[in-house]
Amino acid sequence: MNGRVIVKRATSNSARLIAGLLCGSALAGLPSLAYAQDTGADEALAVQGTAATTQQQPATAAQPATAAPVTSQPQAQTDIIRSIQVVGAERLEPQTILSYIRLRAGEPYSAAAADQALKDLAATELFSDYSIRNEGGNVIVEVTENPVINRIVLEGNERLKNDKILPEIRLAPRQIFTRSKVRADVARIIELYKRQGRFAATVEPKMVQLSQNRVDIVFEIEEGPKSKVRQINIIGNEEFSDGELRSEMLTKQARLTSFFSSNTSYDPDRMAYDQQNLRSFYLTQGYADFRVVSAVAELTPDRRDFIITFVVEEGERYKFGDVEVESQLRDFDSEALTQRLPMQTGDWYNAQLIEDTVEQLTETVGAYGYAFADVQPRFTRNPETLTMDVTLQLREAPRVYVERIDVNGNTLTQDKVLRREFRISEGDAFNSLQVARSTARINSLGYFQENFEVTQVEGSQPDRIILEANVQEQPTGELQLSAGFSSIENFILSGAIRQRNFRGRGQTIGLSVNYSRISRSAQVSFTEPYLFDRNISAGVDIFRRDFDNDYFNTGRATFEQSSTGFSTRVGVPLTEYISLIGSYTFQIEDVTIDQRNYFADFNEDGISTCEPLLASRFLCDALGERTSSILGATLNYNTLNSSLRPTRGRRLSISSEFAGLGGSVDYLRVRGNAAQFWDIGSGFIFSLSAEGGAIRSLNDDPVRLTDRFFLGEGQIRGFDIRGLGPRVIRQNYNPATDEFEELDFTDNRRRGNDAIGGTAYYLGRAELEIPLGSGARELGLRPSVFVDIGSLYNAPDPQLLSILPDARTIYRDNLTGTLTLSPTDADGAENVATREIGPFRELYFGDTMSPRISVGVGVNWNSPFGPFRIDLAHALKKEPGDDTKLFSFNVGTQF
Repeated sequence: MNGRVIVKRATSNSARLIAGLLCGSALAGLPSLAYAQDTGADEALAVQGTAATTQQQPATAAQPATAAPVTSQPQAQTDIIRSIQVVGAERLEPQTILSYIRLRAGEPYSAAAADQALKDLAATELFSDYSIRNEGGNVIVEVTENPVINRIVLEGNERLKNDKILPEIRLAPRQIFTRSKVRADVARIIELYKRQGRFAATVEPKMVQLSQNRVDIVFEIEEGPKSKVRQINIIGNEEFSDGELRSEMLTKQARLTSFFSSNTSYDPDRMAYDQQNLRSFYLTQGYADFRVVSAVAELTPDRRDFIITFVVEEGERYKFGDVEVESQLRDFDSEALTQRLPMQTGDWYNAQLIEDTVEQLTETVGAYGYAFADVQPRFTRNPETLTMDVTLQLREAPRVYVERIDVNGNTLTQDKVLRREFRISEGDAFNSLQVARSTARINSLGYFQENFEVTQVEGSQPDRIILEANVQEQPTGELQLSAGFSSIENFILSGAIRQRNFRGRGQTIGLSVNYSRISRSAQVSFTEPYLFDRNISAGVDIFRRDFDNDYFNTGRATFEQSSTGFSTRVGVPLTEYISLIGSYTFQIEDVTIDQRNYFADFNEDGISTCEPLLASRFLCDALGERTSSILGATLNYNTLNSSLRPTRGRRLSISSEFAGLGGSVDYLRVRGNAAQFWDIGSGFIFSLSAEGGAIRSLNDDPVRLTDRFFLGEGQIRGFDIRGLGPRVIRQNYNPATDEFEELDFTDNRRRGNDAIGGTAYYLGRAELEIPLGSGARELGLRPSVFVDIGSLYNAPDPQLLSILPDARTIYRDNLTGTLTLSPTDADGAENVATREIGPFRELYFGDTMSPRISVGVGVNWNSPFGPFRIDLAHALKKEPGDDTKLFSFNVGTQF
């Protein structure tokens, strides 16, 4: 080695040891690099496949493996560089490599200059190995280029798919491999899992060496469980228990009862929000000096869960001192406003009450045209008396007028559909209440995004304002498919297609079809909400309905009811919240029966007539064709903030129908219903609703079977279709036991059973919609618990029939139990047949005002294939003869 200086340097100080280990591993046939994650140590890549081609001599006592070998002779340190040669370059040009270092021909060569050149080569991160040696002024730079990445492979990722991880990775195929990029990508992947609440996730990168200096980079991922909040500790609270304070937090402890909640996972943003929740709670209780001293989240030793500790300082409790309003607006008197304040001197201080009061005052002055009115509370704390003086300042502001109304974002819906819902016009004085009402009306259309709001923008002058309706249209077409199972109707299928914004004009057009074993119906409808661009709604329905009543569940319908007709309606608004709707319906109704099975020849003229012993008296009375001409009127009151998914407001309506303007039916029917919705906070929506109705015949005839009310599934959950109310049940006599068979109200296949409806009913419902975590909200899940109550009663007394065991009947004395039927065969010849009727008796059940009560849970789900509703209800209170039902569901879709 005469006259030569050989200098070698690894890619970094710590990499010197790694390079030595790589050489030793390569010689042993097991080349690998261990990657140290989240510790600050350099990462290494386990190498599989072809071994490294560069080998170094083992370390000796004179040359330790932990230091870069530098061997020189004193005279070589002052050599003049005569030439510089690059050895080992494959993809890079030698001149490019030389541009990275400061060594130049004609300059002196020194160990310091060589060391700086090695540092410059390391900074490029383009080389896995490099060295510089001087051979009598001829400097040789020998490099081994980093490999080219062939592909990136992810293994073990199930919770986060490739399309979520790969966009965050800096490494990419055909790029030069560098360890710093690998370290950065590992950190990025781990951060992605932390955002998902998986703090125990680990990522181990590995390198598979291929031919032509190419490598595959494999990230082996262990996702680990989702980190939960195992415990929430609160230190420093004396006035309120830990449980009371935890109930105010959004973050919840992981317990079996919180299985469906996503708030049990650790989220730093949620923890910061909980600090504000704690402060807000204490401020509502009068603790104006409350503060959260610290909030710490500690990862458990197994890295699976978190323990959160809040250290709080409650401070003293304050009361309201002097409370007043200072108004600089000429339309508002300070003393009058002060007298109307909800807080009084001596009450416990409540910051939330002040915020609500400020909002109410802002709305009040906004209703008088002060769009930019500023209501500022001023606080004066009195620590000596523990009181808080509050002054609400209404600062002077000019009256504001609406310069214009802009409608943006609507591509299908015509501008006039939105503009006609505004309760304020261009040029009017600004009114915040009217703007809020306009927002509610547009939301109720259901054409645009949820929580739409009319925004306010400053106009061209200080007293001008621009109202903007920035909408995002959503599908207004609905395709609904429903399926169910009934012990009476078996499978029930129904479908409906409806477009609520036909041609972008706000018109509604729809077609619905329903089918089951005993009922079929079809209806076409059209509604124009603004007839001739006036605030008058109009609509028409054309329908056909067929119903087969399988009274004895024999598989043959005891009667068939068909209704064909049309209905028209016109609605006009009386006030902003009250409207009147008039309607007219004409229908032809025909009730028939299978004569082959239920007619008997007992008429003196030889005419076959309905036999009550086979079909029941009330059914025989319902046979025949009738026409109904019905006038109706409905008075509505509606303050709901949304007609599709209300969260607050009230709805009242009362309607009446008069049949008798022509036709063969005369009755008066009255109905009423009411509903109230409350947003009780934290996403909970509570609602109460009530409904009732009555019908009365206007002549001596009882109300027909087909005009009566029926209750069951759809009106009161927990009961089947027509599952409650008056009904007649036939009980057979068993000669073997000489007794009537015991009635089994749960077995519809062994008894004649038919609901006969009632002339009065009532319904009530209480429902609480329960919010879930953010994940469930993204899925569109909205569960609820409910209580339903109702009853159907006051049916005309049916004439019950019986054939007693001694063959006598209370209906006809000469009846022997053998009936002569008189249908005709295909040739028209009389086909006399006989049928023997066993002894039976008819019993009457369910005609009582006694309430039926059911409780249950339901879930609304905006599924990918449409809205889906599941109800699970249990009848707590029922009457003999009622038919209950535990489970029902409904599914649909939108387009």
